[in-house]
Amino acid sequence: MAFSVCGAKGVASAGGPAWVRPWLLGGRLWPVARWSSEGPEEEKEEEAVVVRIPHSWQLRLERASSEQEPRGPAVVPRGGKLLLRSRRKELSQAARLTVGRWERPRLVSDGWKHRLSRGDYFQLERTRNEAPGEKDPEALPPSSSFLALGLEPRLASLLQEALGISRPTPVQRRALPALLKGSNALCAAETGSGKTLAYLLPLLQRLLQTRHLPHRLGSVAFPRSLVVLPSRELAGQVRSVALPLCAPLGLEVREIGGGRGIGSIRRRVRNVPVDVLVATPGALCKALRRRILSLEELLCLVLDEVDTLLDPTFVDLVEDVLQQTPLAASRKEASDAWDPKTQLVAVGATLPKGLGELLSEVADLSTFSTLTSDSLHCLQPHVEQKFMRLKGADKVMELLQLIKDRGPSSGAVLIFCNSASTVNWLGYILDDHKIKHLRLQGQMQADVRAGIFDSFQKGQSDILVCTDIASRGLDTTRVELVVNYDFPPTLHDYLHRVGRVGRIGSKFPGTAVSFVTHRWDVDLVRKIETAARKRTRLPGLEPVVKAALSKTK
Repeated sequence: MAFSVCGAKGVASAGGPAWVRPWLLGGRLWPVARWSSEGPEEEKEEEAVVVRIPHSWQLRLERASSEQEPRGPAVVPRGGKLLLRSRRKELSQAARLTVGRWERPRLVSDGWKHRLSRGDYFQLERTRNEAPGEKDPEALPPSSSFLALGLEPRLASLLQEALGISRPTPVQRRALPALLKGSNALCAAETGSGKTLAYLLPLLQRLLQTRHLPHRLGSVAFPRSLVVLPSRELAGQVRSVALPLCAPLGLEVREIGGGRGIGSIRRRVRNVPVDVLVATPGALCKALRRRILSLEELLCLVLDEVDTLLDPTFVDLVEDVLQQTPLAASRKEASDAWDPKTQLVAVGATLPKGLGELLSEVADLSTFSTLTSDSLHCLQPHVEQKFMRLKGADKVMELLQLIKDRGPSSGAVLIFCNSASTVNWLGYILDDHKIKHLRLQGQMQADVRAGIFDSFQKGQSDILVCTDIASRGLDTTRVELVVNYDFPPTLHDYLHRVGRVGRIGSKFPGTAVSFVTHRWDVDLVRKIETAARKRTRLPGLEPVVKAALSKTK
């Protein structure tokens, strides 16, 4: 009986000498023997029996064969403007190309979990030169003015004189009519779109219209409006916006924040008519428990950066504030001349789903107007965004190169890290290279933090190394470059960090550079790249509200 061997390329049949021709299997030379029980005379009469090679060997040979076959020419985008630019030109995407809803695009970041991908990068190009909705004022219709939206003439003229603002932004055009009517509202819009004035102007107008009510002075303060923010830096920023508007109108603005003792809080609000109180949750609840403050006469309550206020750090404190607030159950109760109830406005770049559950415990959700921007949770088309796949040890060198490449007329730089220890360590590196910078992280004392960010905004230093404490709501119109030294842990954080550049009123178009080092970072980068190629919202950020601002009557 004779044997033969069947491989991936053919069959060695019986016949010939005792050793048949060799086969190259798996990179080795294998001789294949032929045996016969009847002797060499009868070998030709025997039927060959096939012996197959292992299946794994066969797949390996087929794979090697396919890799040697010539490939077709690389598909390189034709000339024209690009939406996504890749180091590998065949993976770039033209701005005119539209990826179907159910089509899975070929991603640059698909292979980034492998260590050999280090050094690869891709870049989202600018598809427009200005922030969404920021158009030439002369091109806007007359109905888009503050007066046409219902704002009082004295407020509109004061806005022009104090802040140099004559035309409302898209979020202001859409939010002001609903808020001026006294509606409870949930308002979400992209970062840098003018949300602060969108709620401050209706708040101030309501205070002016009810000013005939007497102030109650004494050991307990009765603020007439309250803005709650998650950090002392944000509270100081909102106060700086409200003060130039309130001072000419005779309205008193007070601020209380974390890091101050109860005596300091008492001195700030005692025996003064508090028209606008800007506070952080911790200091506010401390004052409420000590009976330094009472919310019985509150006309308007604003929860700014509400997505952060619902973090486990603040959610219990915010719930206590809501429980002590006489919220209006309808627009009629909010505008009652004799016993007005509190109008509630929740504002943020994102509105988390837990917000509805929290508000349903203290108010009727059917009384809320839902206001969202059309470009909410979308990547900013006017900000250049670059993603670099790096080894962790190479990040410092790349950062130093980015700083070195800045021109003499360049704007400021924000460098984001995920922890306070990384901020301190990176600061030591910059010190060694004689690079002037500031550091900002949550483990610093509140007074020190406030002074650092104030110095940065005044231009005393152009480089700020910080944690996400600087990514929420802070106005950074002088920032040109954002560097994610550590890639943000969530898509929420990515949107907030990139939102520090390209803001309305900024002098620079803005660029964001992200260092991608860990395998778990790649999962988020893939989502960002897919959303960019398909021109859709980032996944998993669905807000609690559904109706868009443009559709709200």
